[in-house]
Amino acid sequence: MRSAADPQQALKPRESRVGFGLRPKHYREILERGIRADFAEATSENFLGRGGRAHAVLERVRNDRPIALHGVSLSIGGTDPLNQAYLAELRALSEHVDALSVSDHLCFGTFRGHYAHDLWPLPYTEEALQHVVSRVHEVQAKLGRRILLENVSSYVEYRASALSEWEFLNEVAARAECGILLDLNNVFVSAHNLGFSAHEYLNGIAPARVEQMHLAGHSDGGGFLLDDHGSPVTLEVWQLYERALARFGARKSQDRRQPVGDLARDATHRVEGGQRILRNERGCPGDQ
Repeated sequence: MRSAADPQQALKPRESRVGFGLRPKHYREILERGIRADFAEATSENFLGRGGRAHAVLERVRNDRPIALHGVSLSIGGTDPLNQAYLAELRALSEHVDALSVSDHLCFGTFRGHYAHDLWPLPYTEEALQHVVSRVHEVQAKLGRRILLENVSSYVEYRASALSEWEFLNEVAARAECGILLDLNNVFVSAHNLGFSAHEYLNGIAPARVEQMHLAGHSDGGGFLLDDHGSPVTLEVWQLYERALARFGARKSQDRRQPVGDLARDATHRVEGGQRILRNERGCPGDQ
């Protein structure tokens, strides 16, 4: 069992790997052609309490490479009680696949029993900080392991916030002894939308807490950037990735955008791009 309260586990060096998101639309192609990646990231909710094809795919993939689980419905910052049935199923799944990591988002997405199917940002206050930390401790105890929390893309901010997003994320990770999944596209999108510096954000994050990074693309919404999970990773985000590697060192990295078109050609290009940067070869994939 991975201890939920072992700070040394959070601080030990991490092996560098480049992964890819496992999407239902492309199960057949991934299984037939494979992907040039070191691990696959599966959306936790797609495999909870389900048999049939979904689990057959998961079993096939886990025979070839490690699997990281990434959730979207934990609502760690919500005020509704944590979903105990969900946590029990998530623990069973993570133990079954011997998950490389288990992660979710630093946000809330539930209210009075209703799931919004969205990732809403939190007010960055001491009250919210204590609330989130308490819930992270509960989640880690239920799962029997540490979790990673990911920064979300933001389009609004709260007047009540007394901390920056990166200060809040740092404090949550330190007090709850959890890891950080740093989404570089979300950093870039939020920085543009809210008017802060993406470089200042990276400089404010404690390197020892960053265990995994996400890459993705975004689109122009007309006055704001939208994290759309479909656009190519931009040159600016690839450059931010290089800057992140210089600050945090090599970590598990994953291109999480929803694949479209020829998965084998396009996705392989993105994975190989990340691997090239990890090897410190010249040129960003966005230059090609």
